[in-house]
Amino acid sequence: MEHRSHPLNLCHVDPKLIAVNRAHMLIHGAALLILIHYRASFFFAEEASSPGQPTTLAWLIIFLGELTLSLTWLLYQAFRWRPVSRTAFPERLPGDGELPSIDVLVCTADPDKEPTVAVMNTVISAMALDYPPEKLHVYLSDDGSSLLTLHGMREAYDFARRWSPFCKRYGLKTRCPKAYFMDNEDVSASVGYESEKEEVKEKYELFEAHINGYRNRNYGESRDGRLDHPSTIEVIHGNSSDEVVQADQQQMPLLVYVSREKRPSYPHNFKAGALNVLLRVSGVISNSPYVLVLDCDMYCNDPSSARRAICFHLDPTLSPSLSFVQFPQSFHNISKNDIYDSKHRSPFGILWCGMDGLQGPLISGTGFYVKRESLYSKPMQEGTTANLMDLKAIFGHSNEFIKHLHWSDKLNKNILSELGAVCRDTEHLASCHYENGTKWGQEVGFKYGSVTEDFFTSFALHCKGWKSVYCCPSRPQFLGASTTNLNDLLVQITRWSSGWAQVGFSRFSPPIYGPWRMSILQSMCYTELAFFPLYCLPLCCLATIPQICLFNGVPIYPEVSSSLFLVYCFVFLSSLSKHLYEVVVSGHSVRTFINEQRIWMIHSVTTYLYGSINAVLTKTGVRR
Repeated sequence: MEHRSHPLNLCHVDPKLIAVNRAHMLIHGAALLILIHYRASFFFAEEASSPGQPTTLAWLIIFLGELTLSLTWLLYQAFRWRPVSRTAFPERLPGDGELPSIDVLVCTADPDKEPTVAVMNTVISAMALDYPPEKLHVYLSDDGSSLLTLHGMREAYDFARRWSPFCKRYGLKTRCPKAYFMDNEDVSASVGYESEKEEVKEKYELFEAHINGYRNRNYGESRDGRLDHPSTIEVIHGNSSDEVVQADQQQMPLLVYVSREKRPSYPHNFKAGALNVLLRVSGVISNSPYVLVLDCDMYCNDPSSARRAICFHLDPTLSPSLSFVQFPQSFHNISKNDIYDSKHRSPFGILWCGMDGLQGPLISGTGFYVKRESLYSKPMQEGTTANLMDLKAIFGHSNEFIKHLHWSDKLNKNILSELGAVCRDTEHLASCHYENGTKWGQEVGFKYGSVTEDFFTSFALHCKGWKSVYCCPSRPQFLGASTTNLNDLLVQITRWSSGWAQVGFSRFSPPIYGPWRMSILQSMCYTELAFFPLYCLPLCCLATIPQICLFNGVPIYPEVSSSLFLVYCFVFLSSLSKHLYEVVVSGHSVRTFINEQRIWMIHSVTTYLYGSINAVLTKTGVRR
């Protein structure tokens, strides 16, 4: 077994970077302590003997603002304590017959906002992953229950039967057909490549035409049904009679269309609800031990992501406690001068690497391979000793699903031979009332209670003792479309801010719930992220109070001749220098540094403020 003589992955620690980070923490922290002492000493001086004086009130507000920023800085240092990077070696994996199966879960909701052709490109790229096709199963959740999406799935399956063999025959790196034909990827010259490429391109153009033609013919499809419709489950089969395609049919991954039941009187719990339905449906059809979650606009840019993730999941030193492997989000539609920081350099380039050196990064919404068992919580780990009634109280009253809880993926062939009977039960699993009286969204599955289900679910998994890893290869494993205008960006960040703050203000608040269940540093990371939107409070104070004091002749800062003035200057320059250093080291320019500073100021007085207010109104019941 030569593949086991070498490690499947390596973890790299950069001593130089850690030394720089910790030295900066020490020096910058000492300067902050001096300023805190300076502010606090004012309240014991004679000038502060009258609490009603304007000077005292101004100093108090400024002191609270600076204290909040100092605490936020302290929490942020947990990300910088021990950053690591990882390398996977897919070539060292065992043979295809020994690899575990994988379920791919893709979510879409509205064909008007998420064009069907783009969604199907994501589905096709997932079906073409470099992984044994009999161990790959792709599920699409259509929350809009659109006939156009269902038709697109059938067309996608037909095209994928020609596309996947073509990709594997010539070793294509780009498995998304639209991206491949736009970029004109070069491959080594092979006999028949050019002619077959033209044939496949014609098939793709025909595939696009069929979907767009169906859309035009059914342009008046009612939108009312997208919020009120029964569940629909369909295993997709192609209609093509092409002899070449028929020869490759047995090599195709399973493709399943899922539209859960939605009724106006039942909460649907957004993306978390859709993912939990997919978990249940896939649990009785393929029941793979590992699950890849993708957004519908985030296609597979490199076919090796599955094998890279499995390198960590099959590592005997990591696997017992490893919940998920997170890949970074990368985007294909961002200009070099990213004025809105749409690429999110800081989280994917700095923060997640820092958390990876602790207990692991959090789920980023898409592009992660999660162990199914970790989402099933304790009952899954207790094996056959769990009581049947207890399992039904947790997972619901589906005997079929309960039966499959402990079945391995070795039974897939038997299950797939009875798909007709299985699919009848899946419609019950996808009904809107199935979760009533169960622990779905609370103790099992993806967490409810926040619009940022990825953040909340990650926190719950880490609190239960699970770990995660962050894998960032040189070639982006997944590519998607990011926001490229200010309006969409503000809406997106406001939603995220509200979701983070909802967790921060809940009974699962990281500074209270976390330290008893995870390391202090990991808890600090979650606390910083949960309360990051509260940046708006000190910044709004510092953007108004000093100016008002200046016009009214109220001194709140030391004179220029004072040594304390130099400390203020040092803190300011130290903070900016560290940010600039991280930007440059990550391979970006000074312009990126300026853009990030500008958009941070915009967020601090807009999206963070609106998100925090929305979270408070939601928690108090004023807004639903």
